[in-house]
Amino acid sequence: MKTAQPITLVLGATGKTGRRIAQRLEAAGLPVRRGSRDANPPFDWEDRSTWDAVIDGVHRVYISFQPDLAVPGAVETIQAFTDLAVKSGVRKLVLLSGRGEVEAEQAERVVQDSGIDWTILRASWFCQNFSEAHFLEPIAQGELALPIGQVAEPFVDAQDIAECAVAALTQPGHTGQLYELTGPRALTFAQAVTEIARATGRNIEFVPVPPDAYRQAMEQEQLPPALIDLVLYLFTTVLDGRNTPVADGVQRALGRPARDFGDYVQRTAATGIWGNGSPT
Repeated sequence: MKTAQPITLVLGATGKTGRRIAQRLEAAGLPVRRGSRDANPPFDWEDRSTWDAVIDGVHRVYISFQPDLAVPGAVETIQAFTDLAVKSGVRKLVLLSGRGEVEAEQAERVVQDSGIDWTILRASWFCQNFSEAHFLEPIAQGELALPIGQVAEPFVDAQDIAECAVAALTQPGHTGQLYELTGPRALTFAQAVTEIARATGRNIEFVPVPPDAYRQAMEQEQLPPALIDLVLYLFTTVLDGRNTPVADGVQRALGRPARDFGDYVQRTAATGIWGNGSPT
């Protein structure tokens, strides 16, 4: 008698990491349930009535919380979801967390105290923020202005995060592990933009701006106040240098070095998404 393969629920399945994880699991022939507001059945962190149908029959869950574990109420939401997962018979939780965030560490403890198998992926800022998020348009226009100076960040490739998550979800040896995921070197945002400019042959500048001025600019764009507060918290508190040191999580999880930011830049520049000029 054949035993049905366990279903893996991937939350945030349309996001930078979730999309890549779901693709890898499906390519391996494993049953995947994509968790997002557009999926069927839909999943919405803000609507707990959607949770039961999505988690029914699931054995493993990749948890990516939106918009960020630092927002008010996030830890309580993770607690409620974790409680439901345990009650529903889920056997494995893999949580995407953020480096240097007190609230994220509180969410980690919720998962660690769940009583079931867990793995924590505590990640630095994604390389893909430069190509799949709010930084893309200003880079394409030739100037990225942010409220940060010479603080360096060891940007991590979302592909590495996805591979670590798939390993944790499908392979033995990752139970009870907390992996700090970073790239192999730290760069300032100015240095990162310089590498993108060099790879595209374009003149792209990085401009540091005061936090108050950045807040005013976001307010003029009529962004939600909670989102504005989150962005400024991330830039002025989390990106204060506490996360500059490189960690070995990718090496520990996968047995190979982390991808370099330069590799990401070359790969992404080749797609033309940033625009291309004459090679320098």
